[in-house]
Amino acid sequence: MRLFTTAAQLRPIPRSTRFANGGVSFWFRDIGLPERRNPLPGDAEYDVCVVGAGYSGLWTAYYLKKAQPDLRIAVIEREFAGFGASGRNGGWLSAEFAGSRERYAQSHGKSSMIALQRAMMHTVDEVATVARDEGIDADIVRGGMRLVATNAAQRARLAEEIEYLQEWGYWPDDVHLLEPDHEPRLSVAGAVAAAYSPHAARVHPAKLVTGLARVVEGLGVDLFEGTAVEEIRPREGTSPPAVVTDHGTVRAEHVIRATEGFTSTLRGHKREWLPMNSSMIATEPLPDELWEKIGWEGRELLGDSAHSYVYAQRTADGRIAIGGRGVPYRFGSAQDDGATQPQAIVELWQALVRLFPDVSEVPVEHAWSGVLGVPRDWCPSVHLDPASGVGWAGGYVGSGVATSNLAGRTLRDLVLGRETDLTRLPWVGHQVRGWEPEPLRWVGTQMIYGLYRTADRRESRTPEDKVRTSRFAGLATRIAGR
Repeated sequence: MRLFTTAAQLRPIPRSTRFANGGVSFWFRDIGLPERRNPLPGDAEYDVCVVGAGYSGLWTAYYLKKAQPDLRIAVIEREFAGFGASGRNGGWLSAEFAGSRERYAQSHGKSSMIALQRAMMHTVDEVATVARDEGIDADIVRGGMRLVATNAAQRARLAEEIEYLQEWGYWPDDVHLLEPDHEPRLSVAGAVAAAYSPHAARVHPAKLVTGLARVVEGLGVDLFEGTAVEEIRPREGTSPPAVVTDHGTVRAEHVIRATEGFTSTLRGHKREWLPMNSSMIATEPLPDELWEKIGWEGRELLGDSAHSYVYAQRTADGRIAIGGRGVPYRFGSAQDDGATQPQAIVELWQALVRLFPDVSEVPVEHAWSGVLGVPRDWCPSVHLDPASGVGWAGGYVGSGVATSNLAGRTLRDLVLGRETDLTRLPWVGHQVRGWEPEPLRWVGTQMIYGLYRTADRRESRTPEDKVRTSRFAGLATRIAGR
């Protein structure tokens, strides 16, 4: 990515008269920012205190309260429910699971990792079913996921990925290459191959998280907003775990940290998970004649097979929302204000027009960004330590819409002391070392994504008879430790 973006590079991008950059996300602009709930009134005691009112925290509270209604549960949020990645993501409810399958299999066996993958497939249905049963209208369409390749190297890599996945829990019906005339039609410029998985659904992120917050409150969970958590203290002797906030201290038998990309803001967790930035843009609604050219009647999720990949959806009101890593990391784990860097807007628009040249004159209406949590080994985890009383879930590396639901159900079983199929999955209790100190992690992150982008450029210029993945991508993966 270029360090600087000139006015000349921004000028070709058509921008709506309603263009906005930041302001949480287009999703919240669409439904309006929620009215703030009251902050924590002071010191309090609960059975369970959840830190973070995103998907992970709200799903945990939801399943705990449904399983044991008499539990006293509090959810503490610095801003408002869904302010973080839960209200900013690309709306990909999919069975994709980040992290090395081999790494999980080393500790628990291959069959356990396959069970985790099958659980992720079930999770897509679980989220859609709960949303329907609880009256949460989140524009969910179970159209599956389509991945496209736009050059020879990507095509070879896509075929290898399908073969690999079919060794780790996917059957041929779960993921497969598509025939060129596959229906429903989705016309992607330059596509030389495409794959499909039915285990995915489009979702409106803000509608899902605000609806879930409403349901959780209706079950009797206390949801406090505008309350900054400064520290989570583990159990000490007879003193229970505690959540120290700017409005008082909450003591509880169990404390669940569900802070994902904001984990580095907590005392003692600066280097635990890297706050990785991901950026998005959304167009104005496309006219009907453009949709007739493009197709996309199935509302599938759409991604490409590049190393610096993008992810997209056709929204309920007929826009294209597309995202990618943008400026991936800010020095010192600094948090962005939600605005997208100019160079990220340029790259996302270029990716959009590369996939759909006919939309080159459709104005961009909104740009925004958010942070997600990345562990040092890029592997998500969920855990509850009985000795300290502190649990956590996260490190989803961009696959959190579905994974957070699986985490919430797993934390329910861990808190209630149940030994279940979920608590035996290999990501439970997974431990990883922290990230390197600065400036090493900033330099490393810039190098990794710079190498991936270089690999993409080289592969786009590679002749058809040379389909090898660029060596720059292999080097980036080794540096990342993935």
